[in-house]
Amino acid sequence: MQALPDILPRPRFVERLDATTPIDAPVMAEWVGGLPEQGYTLDIGREGVRLGFSDRAGERYGRATLEQIRAESGATLPGVRVRDWPDFPQRGYMLDVSRDRVPTRSTLQRLVELLAQLRINHLQLYTEHTFRYQHHRPAWCDASPLTSDDIAWLDRLCSSHGVELAANQNGFGHMERWLKRSEYRDLAEAPDGWKTSWGETWKAGVLYPDERSLRFVLDLYRELRPCFSSKRININFDETFELGKGRSKVRVEREGRARVYFEFLRAVVDELHRDGADVLFWGDVLRNHPELVAELPKRDLTALVWHYEAPVADPELPAGLEEILAEVGIDNEVLRGFAGQVPTFAKSGIPFWVCPGTSTWNSLLGRWSNATANLIDAAENGATHGAQGYLITDWGDNGHHQPPSASFAPLVYGASLAWCTDSNRDLEVTAALDRDVFRDSTRRLGAAVVDAAELYRKSGAEAFNGSPLFYALIGKDTSLGGSAAPTEQGIDLVLAELDRIDHAIAFSSPECSDGSLVKRELLQATRLTRIAAGILARKHGIAVPSTASEQVEQALHEQRACWLERSRPGGLDDSIAKLKITAEAR
Repeated sequence: MQALPDILPRPRFVERLDATTPIDAPVMAEWVGGLPEQGYTLDIGREGVRLGFSDRAGERYGRATLEQIRAESGATLPGVRVRDWPDFPQRGYMLDVSRDRVPTRSTLQRLVELLAQLRINHLQLYTEHTFRYQHHRPAWCDASPLTSDDIAWLDRLCSSHGVELAANQNGFGHMERWLKRSEYRDLAEAPDGWKTSWGETWKAGVLYPDERSLRFVLDLYRELRPCFSSKRININFDETFELGKGRSKVRVEREGRARVYFEFLRAVVDELHRDGADVLFWGDVLRNHPELVAELPKRDLTALVWHYEAPVADPELPAGLEEILAEVGIDNEVLRGFAGQVPTFAKSGIPFWVCPGTSTWNSLLGRWSNATANLIDAAENGATHGAQGYLITDWGDNGHHQPPSASFAPLVYGASLAWCTDSNRDLEVTAALDRDVFRDSTRRLGAAVVDAAELYRKSGAEAFNGSPLFYALIGKDTSLGGSAAPTEQGIDLVLAELDRIDHAIAFSSPECSDGSLVKRELLQATRLTRIAAGILARKHGIAVPSTASEQVEQALHEQRACWLERSRPGGLDDSIAKLKITAEAR
């Protein structure tokens, strides 16, 4: 009897039968009562191929499973019985298109095809200033923004692949790209910026929550929403750090910061509900305020519970870091992972999704161990507490320097967990990448991608929410405690691993549609990582050869070239400017 076929994601129940049927046997498909939403059954045996499904999505996924089995078969199909349905009805992916990198249509098409293959059925493009609003040219003029035609095209593409495209526009925090413009400065909570508890001055990024700001954000939402066929819109409303530190100071002192935040949130939600929208928002500001969460509507509103670090059972923050993290809303309970955040929303009766991340931002190649722990943590706690969705986020902090292909591994793993955690917890991701994503007959590229995403742990240095190698590249110091300095042995290991990974990438043979570009952009990311390792080493007195000026210039030139293969030009100069390597690399 042949081995069970490889299916991605792995089904929750699959059994090999001692029977075969011709490869071109007709499919007898029918609706079957009693199956969970999006569920299907597939029986391949002496009597042919029988497909049962609960709905159109279930039929789509059943036929996709059959095609995977056919792809691995010869003249006959092996006898197989499959019973399958998802853990989470909503399985989403959210791509940041506002931290400089706005994808081209071809990049978006590749993404949608991959999402459909992984049974992701929901997509958002995180937007701050990168939509071409009719009356707001100053905000987007330098950004190569997405247009209404782009969204209409993408909406049709998503629909044809069984993926819902939902609107997304931040409307409270993270408004820096708007508020830096003179046309919008008087909408800011702190127009001149604000000072953190550790002495840094941050630029204005939060709207002042008054009637004028309410009208402003509603105008944005009402122009954006008609471009989408979905009723859903993510208004974000996260990380309103300076609320109460500027124009609303007196009101916050009187009513409380959470209450002031809540009133603006509720005003926007009520208006959008009148428009017929289904609203999503990030839950970070209200997670410690169950009394306010209880006041929110229980219909057409979804809380997005996010966390992006591996859970820590008993967090102990180094001196100084605790104060810094508290300023941006992170405490020991948050560091416990989703177990510390989900209960507030689960007990409220409000629908909620769990939202882990790819762990690729603030890196060049990813943070694999952190990603897998974070993705599993979300799946387990989401299932335990009744989350209706699982949204994998992919951010672009500090210039979005990581290539899109760096996200493929965590996307494969996270999507598989969202489908069925029990079946996919021990998924061989490297094999799945080579077989189903890269189509690499040499079986080198998947392992190279995952190994590269482990380099962040190997220098001896530590960092929060990113790789210490990447932070060296942009000139930031985010080390955790006195043990965070790199070691000579660690730097040597990183450089030796880079040699091995480069060799594997160079001699791989991906046959996917973007195979040659994947190789090129990954080799560019390892080139920058090598430069970063040198900067980090020399900063801590570790002797390594300097990087010649022409090598730095070549790296910058290649970064631009790879960017333009995947992304629009608007944010490129801003992203490149964040790389502080011209002087530091020598």
